[in-house]
Amino acid sequence: MTAVGVRLDHLAIAQQYAAAPEQWPVAPRFSPVERWYHRLAVTDDYEVWLLTWLPGQGTEIHDHGGSAGAFHVFQGTLVEDTVANSRGGARVVSRELGEGAGRRFGEHHVHRMTNLSTQPAVSVHVYGPALTTMTKYRLGPEGLEILTVERAGSEW
Repeated sequence: MTAVGVRLDHLAIAQQYAAAPEQWPVAPRFSPVERWYHRLAVTDDYEVWLLTWLPGQGTEIHDHGGSAGAFHVFQGTLVEDTVANSRGGARVVSRELGEGAGRRFGEHHVHRMTNLSTQPAVSVHVYGPALTTMTKYRLGPEGLEILTVERAGSEW
């Protein structure tokens, strides 16, 4: 258990897992039908996921149900679009993250990730606490509109 007042460095944890692929319980797999993912570890304070992305694969706009976290690009290149509601609609900021790049995010982070390159990508994600829900959104005229709320154990 984490000591009171101590904040975990989710990006450092993702980088540690990315630095030791020989210790992953599974090798990355790729599916042309949907993104592949596998939980590598779970503790009282966080969980670690391995995700693969073929060219063109991506997520919908989503949050992490109040969990903070980070991701590290192990292989390839991913584009992250962060989304924030502002007056008059939503503001979208895109950034490309190549192999070795990573990013931390807070509890209220809303984004989508996509492999816009021509090569497969692999990433390691850490969420703390472990994910219990994820809300999916769409961009509407007034900003973010909720589409669905998915629950751990039933939708993933």
